[in-house]
Amino acid sequence: MAVCSGMLRLGRLCAGSPRALGARAIFSRGWREAILQGVRSVSSGDLDDDNLLPIGGLSYVQGNTRMRLIGKTVGWCLDATAQRLPDREALVVIQENVRLTFAQLKEEVDKAASGLLSIGLRKGDRLGMWGPNSYAWVLIQLATAQAGIILVSVNPAYQAAELEYALKKVGCKALVFPRQFKTQNYYDILKQICPELEWAQPGALKSQRLPDLTTLISIDEPLPGTLLLKEVVEAGSSEQHMAQLRYAQQFLSCHDPINIQFTSGTTGTPKGATLSHYNIVNNSNMIGERLKMHLKKPEKIRMVLPCPLYHCLGSVGGTMVSVMHGTTLILSSPSFNGKMVLEAISKEKGSFLYGTPTMYVDILNQADFSSYDISAMCGGVIAGSPAPPELVRVIMNKLNMKELVIAYGTTENSPVTFMHFPEDTVEQKAESVGRVMPHTEAQIVSTETSALMELNKPGELWIRGYCVMLGYWGEPQKTEEAVGQDKWYRTGDIAMMDEEGFCKIVGRSKDLIIRGGENIYPAELEDFFHKHPQVQEVQVVGVKDDRMGEEICACIRLKSGEKATPEEIKAYCKGKISHFKIPRYIVFVNQYPLTISGKIQKFKLRKEMEQLLKL
Repeated sequence: MAVCSGMLRLGRLCAGSPRALGARAIFSRGWREAILQGVRSVSSGDLDDDNLLPIGGLSYVQGNTRMRLIGKTVGWCLDATAQRLPDREALVVIQENVRLTFAQLKEEVDKAASGLLSIGLRKGDRLGMWGPNSYAWVLIQLATAQAGIILVSVNPAYQAAELEYALKKVGCKALVFPRQFKTQNYYDILKQICPELEWAQPGALKSQRLPDLTTLISIDEPLPGTLLLKEVVEAGSSEQHMAQLRYAQQFLSCHDPINIQFTSGTTGTPKGATLSHYNIVNNSNMIGERLKMHLKKPEKIRMVLPCPLYHCLGSVGGTMVSVMHGTTLILSSPSFNGKMVLEAISKEKGSFLYGTPTMYVDILNQADFSSYDISAMCGGVIAGSPAPPELVRVIMNKLNMKELVIAYGTTENSPVTFMHFPEDTVEQKAESVGRVMPHTEAQIVSTETSALMELNKPGELWIRGYCVMLGYWGEPQKTEEAVGQDKWYRTGDIAMMDEEGFCKIVGRSKDLIIRGGENIYPAELEDFFHKHPQVQEVQVVGVKDDRMGEEICACIRLKSGEKATPEEIKAYCKGKISHFKIPRYIVFVNQYPLTISGKIQKFKLRKEMEQLLKL
């Protein structure tokens, strides 16, 4: 199915993409040799490559292009890795006692993909995955790609209104979910927007509010109106349905949309950033290459992933790097838990760790930190929000992560566009987000004139290349606002570039709050609070926090004669918005700092709140 009118007009930078080769010919010649013809790894010798250096004293850089781009689907890459490394451990899900080799994982993925087709899903249909990290999440991620179904990554903390918005926005036909996790009862939330579910025939829901949604799949227990995931997978094992899968795969292209992830883009309500096989296959391949995964022994590429799979860092940096490079993916817990991360590292001899700065702070602050065996650790990735320089140094020393790198990117860029090399110095890692990735152009331009900035001068960071999304699902106008006719994606981040091409993120031109790696959109929260009967006006800002990076502060002006407490406002939020969006600070104000023209100065408001709260 076409992504939507207007989206495919964006075009792509596909230079260097190899022509399709017959599977038999490829396997007979060896996976790496055939798929990556002429490719050599980005080694220390590439650090002096002129392509990695800014050009003409201006803030423009282009990543090297010696590595060829891969014109293959996610399913093809999984098949190839399972053929190459059938007995290597692929996935470990500790809490579910799941342990699969690549051959076993491919077999289960094929059955799940076949099963999804057997219940009536087809290429281009959207399937939402709504739940915490689990074996089912990885299975569905890979099975949808194998069948050409578009995976919609749904935040597991979404409440009813947020879920309805997401499913309706992209026209989800199916939704996969567990019964409950902690206090989040997924089935009950779903019934709030689909009351017809309880008496619906499984696979034949007719919902008034969500007319596209017909198929609900329960992960862990039979529920009225739902199919059971286990039974869907079992149905897919029949030869008839497997033949249907093989037939469907003939019509898949690496440029097909395969994943929709919700992001604010610039401001306002979440938009569905749509990524192709080509986007995520190549981005994950390049992440692994820069981390030198292809040069390491199996025991040195055991990746512990505490990050949520509904984020690009988890699904691309985790699952897809594993698929592309044959690394072992270890899910430490359903949702982040610092103690369980250390247990996973110790028991599973984890050597690589992914995380946001907030996650690393919690891991390091575990009371019994010194009791865990972290001797196998050698490196990892920090991403999701800015990392304080001192934290980078502490992580490298205390967690034995000498090959730690910082990664920067956006969902719209698949996601990583800048990243360190493992051999970069501690100072370079502490003071920047690394250098541009291969086949990626980056420039820093004036926010007023769009002219290229001189080196070491701040401006807005723009990105161009294979990594740029197909577009925002169903929103051609917003797509064109983010990605110009020149194919440059406007990140909205303020950055500086030095003479060696290292990039430093110094701020944001948008109001996005990043709390522990979670993106919070002030406009969305302000709209929510304006529905409160006592609220006259509200402004939401991010204030600094040592642990989370930023916390949410809602500055509320009550209606005349009204009184309320912070506790009452927070109670109003519960069950209506995700827990991570509930402001830590509620401050009642009488006025806001304004410009002469009457516009609210959020940067001044933020400063006032930090002083008031003694932060």
